[in-house]
Amino acid sequence: MTAERTGQEIRLPNASGNNESTHAELADMLKQPLSADSAVRIALLNNRGLRASLAELGVAEADLVQAGRMSNPSFSFGRMSGGGETEIERSVMFDLVGLVTIPLRRDIESRRFEAAKLVAATEAVSMAAETRKAYFRAVAAVQEARYAEQVREAAQASAELAQRMAEVGNLSALDQVREQAFSAEATAQLARARHNATAAREQLTRLMGVWGANTAFQLPDKLPELPTSPRDTANIEALAMEQRLDVRLAKLDAEATARALGLTRATGFVNVLDTGYVNSSKSGSPRENGYEIELALPIFDWGGARVAKAEAIYMQSVHRTANTATVARSQVREAYSAYRTSYDVARHYRDEVVPLQKKISEETLLRYNGMLMGVFELLTDARAQINGVTTAIEAQRDYWIAETDLQAAISGSGGSTATLAASASPEAAAAH
Repeated sequence: MTAERTGQEIRLPNASGNNESTHAELADMLKQPLSADSAVRIALLNNRGLRASLAELGVAEADLVQAGRMSNPSFSFGRMSGGGETEIERSVMFDLVGLVTIPLRRDIESRRFEAAKLVAATEAVSMAAETRKAYFRAVAAVQEARYAEQVREAAQASAELAQRMAEVGNLSALDQVREQAFSAEATAQLARARHNATAAREQLTRLMGVWGANTAFQLPDKLPELPTSPRDTANIEALAMEQRLDVRLAKLDAEATARALGLTRATGFVNVLDTGYVNSSKSGSPRENGYEIELALPIFDWGGARVAKAEAIYMQSVHRTANTATVARSQVREAYSAYRTSYDVARHYRDEVVPLQKKISEETLLRYNGMLMGVFELLTDARAQINGVTTAIEAQRDYWIAETDLQAAISGSGGSTATLAASASPEAAAAH
């Protein structure tokens, strides 16, 4: 189920601890520049929290095996003596109710085992989605930090030029202070961008579960390019109802509860019925053989409360299943809206905003070369483009995160409910 939804296989933890092939595979992937798929694969193979969750499958499997076995018989021995006589009584008892209900109990435990597999797949798919989003955030943060460094270098050059011009009297003190303030602000922005890049990288490191020398993995210089066209919305809700793991888990839980209700009704009246072989011997008398049946008399408890409780739990699971389906439909619609909006915004910046800013820069440079404007007017125009470039990087990052959330909403266990933030206006950026 994980491979169908992430394209990456998942391996159960090896109880013997022999994972040399896994370690070799991890080492080979970490030597190459990291991609989103390789980051997901490393997380699925190496994240210790996920591997601990997968160990629950062993617990569920053990319960399934136990449900198919009959309870051990009980043996009792009694010895009484007095008046020169000794009486010895022996008995072996078997749980007949447990024997009769083995098929039903095994069916219930098999459904619980299937539920455990669904839970494990859900956690693995969620881990894959979080890792993929962390990867795109880390790459975008590195790209923004690199751009902030270029801005800082240009600001320092502008401040140095302003200082030299002020020293020879070609620039006012006010303009010089403005250039110095912008240089100081660019330095602070670079420090923040570098920290954000470090924090995003560490988040990716935690999800992949690497440490030591393996933390020196390489990230690409920029985000992947946008696809040529967005995904179609046809039958997206029906696809989610078919593939969503939480919907399948809710349905399975309702079915298992219904089976448990049948077991409760079957054992509500006769819940203790033991039978077995008994023999008794007395001093000077032949041994006596026979059988014994032990039955709990329903005098104080007729099992009605247990049946009513089981019925209430069943109705609770039915309503929970319906609610899960309703929430899933809403989440997939919301995720697609975020996906399509992010795609349109990112393409708008790529095809409209960035080319226009480039054209403005070229025209401004022509005016500067024609001595129609000064150097600081040229620099002021360049500063106005900083917000546009940064927002374009963020828009591209938001698209890949929204694409991951959409996939999780269709085939995983939900999608993000994040709201797309509005960027600063061009007027505000120019004023800054």
